[in-house]
Amino acid sequence: MPDPPTIPTEKPHKLDDLMIAMDVVDIVRHREDIVRRELNGEARQADLIERLREIYRQQGIEVSDKVLAEGVKALEESRFTYTPKPPSWQRTLLEAWVKRKRYGTWAALAAVLALSTCSYQYMTVTRPAHLAEEQTRIELAETLPKSIRTTHADILRTATAPTVKPRADQLLADGERAIRDKDRAAMRKVATELKQLQANVALEYTLTIVSRAGETTGVWRRPPKGATQRNYYIIVEPIAPDGRKLSIPILNEESGRTDVVDKFGVRVPQATWEAVSADKRDDGIVQRRRFGVKRRGTLDTEYLMPFDGGMITKW
Repeated sequence: MPDPPTIPTEKPHKLDDLMIAMDVVDIVRHREDIVRRELNGEARQADLIERLREIYRQQGIEVSDKVLAEGVKALEESRFTYTPKPPSWQRTLLEAWVKRKRYGTWAALAAVLALSTCSYQYMTVTRPAHLAEEQTRIELAETLPKSIRTTHADILRTATAPTVKPRADQLLADGERAIRDKDRAAMRKVATELKQLQANVALEYTLTIVSRAGETTGVWRRPPKGATQRNYYIIVEPIAPDGRKLSIPILNEESGRTDVVDKFGVRVPQATWEAVSADKRDDGIVQRRRFGVKRRGTLDTEYLMPFDGGMITKW
């Protein structure tokens, strides 16, 4: 009995056939001119297959008509084409999750930059402003009021002359008014003037006539503006009780400026000037050298020789 006829079965595509079909799709997709001209109509598809066979033959690859037809069919069916899903919030979240590492790096950099900017702003602007504001508050509420009141009390403890207290009390009244008005500039001014008054009251020295060899003891000058008379000056220096030579502020009557100097000229009558000159000519030394005394607790110098009230700092 003869064997029953076998039903021919189609062999499954080999991997090579599938790969070639995909390559066909890729070639045709990138040759849009071919697609536009050849992909519509059976005759044109046959011509396209022939064109593809020629492309592969030029590359030394033999491809069957079936594989080429499968590639063209796959292109028509968009079998190997990926069509992304339309935009949606779910898709956005998924894309963000996939790219989380890159986004995380940028987010970290942005955070570091923001932190650096904030730190710079704080250190260069905010913090100095807060410190200045706090310093102003402390000065207005504590430092300057304490300085004004404490210095005034110290002046009164040191003062011995009756002229000191009225001056100190006037400055204190000005200071209390500035404290009440929270006027920082006025408070500083009063505090500075009280410190100067305190230093002056505590100052103690003897005005001694300069009598060293090679140094000037007395000079005469003609006043400014072409006057014909002469002004006579004796050169003196303030010496502290411990022998130190002091520097004190002196108003120069010729320039109108106050200079801090350690020796200066005091204007005296001509007779006093000539007497001091004669004293020095006698043996080269001024015997009577004490011109005046500034005692602790006072504001003014007590002059022991005639003094006409003017001084100079340069000659």
